[in-house]
Amino acid sequence: MYVADSRASTSAHGAVRPSAGRRRAAVAPTVLALGTVSLVTDVSSEMVTAVLPLYLVSGLGLSPLGFGVLDGIYNGFSALVRLVGGHFADRGGGRHKWVAGIGYGISAVCKPLLLVAHALTPIGVVLAADRTGKGLRTAPRDALISLASTPATRGRAFGVHRAMDTAGALLGPLVAFLILRATVDGYDAVFTVSFCVAVLGVLVLVLFVPGGRGEAARGGRGDTEPAERPTVRAALALLRRRDLRRITVCALLLGLATVSDSFVYLLLQRRLGVPDRWFALLPLGTAAAFLLLAVPLGRLADRVGRWAVFLAGHGALLLAYALLLISWHGAGLPYLVLALHGCFYAATDGVLMAAASDSVPDGLRSSGLAVVQTGQALTRFACSLLFGAAWTVWGDRAALAGAAVALAACAAFSLTLRPKRTVTA
Repeated sequence: MYVADSRASTSAHGAVRPSAGRRRAAVAPTVLALGTVSLVTDVSSEMVTAVLPLYLVSGLGLSPLGFGVLDGIYNGFSALVRLVGGHFADRGGGRHKWVAGIGYGISAVCKPLLLVAHALTPIGVVLAADRTGKGLRTAPRDALISLASTPATRGRAFGVHRAMDTAGALLGPLVAFLILRATVDGYDAVFTVSFCVAVLGVLVLVLFVPGGRGEAARGGRGDTEPAERPTVRAALALLRRRDLRRITVCALLLGLATVSDSFVYLLLQRRLGVPDRWFALLPLGTAAAFLLLAVPLGRLADRVGRWAVFLAGHGALLLAYALLLISWHGAGLPYLVLALHGCFYAATDGVLMAAASDSVPDGLRSSGLAVVQTGQALTRFACSLLFGAAWTVWGDRAALAGAAVALAACAAFSLTLRPKRTVTA
């Protein structure tokens, strides 16, 4: 899939310029296979995510603070195991596929357990286990994508993967909506179907994704740094690298002001009075925008600089916050908010991993990416707790206003920390 000449240079702003003799590279088969796994798995996980806020708040009667605790667990608990997953994936010459497979398997097993969890504590345990699986699989999966791509095409590769992943996110809420309308015990049916789809995703991973770092990296990367022994200490020592440290600090700060998706959908429902039966469809707007923009913005990041696109994505999120705060209740409000929400993810999710990959050697690729992901997950966990508490004490508008101010301040500060690394790959 790649030509032999893979030389490229990285500009001071993170844009990677291919050499004159290099032809346009196709997306590696490993990226497409992992995209298929993520598509199937996201159908499963987004079925649950789409109904979970309503199930917990309306069905079980949790307060916004209680939901904030569970949502923080759901989105932030994986931070505790991402470094572990990254470390074991890098050991032994690269066990990325198998560590990722364990993570996918754990998450699949958790789906039917939601059928028997009806109180805060057992639901919290199940969600923590589910996020443990996500934490184990995320860094090894992203390392496989990075290692299978050349430096000049990493933005595009992550964009293709995220687009396929988001296709599943688009289908998941739709399937959940249809199940809720067609069945009496709708939530139980959603959790059962979600489990079956998750098992299919694990099978696709085992059967079609190449195993081992060598197979994943056949694309002809240009990374020539000497191999480092994959230890947790070596992974943390990567933060001595100026660019990776700046990227991680900005990911932490911006994550601290990133309101959870579930809260965004709850706020939108309250603003517009969306009936409960239509709530599961709200994530479709975010997923559709993400799907349409992931590849174009990934390619744009390769050309004009990943950091510029990453910060612009947070600008889109800030605009979505502003629309939720103003008094306008026009028919176009939900479409604009969800489109901006999807644009935020398209400009940040894969782009951040592509930017971090430029500063991490092959032998520590999974561990290095896990360092960035861990910091971001921890701050998003804190944001869910703080936002839920602020909503309970001061109300939803005051909580969102505080998040908007914090996001604007963190984005402004991040402008001063633009990575300035220049390398020849």
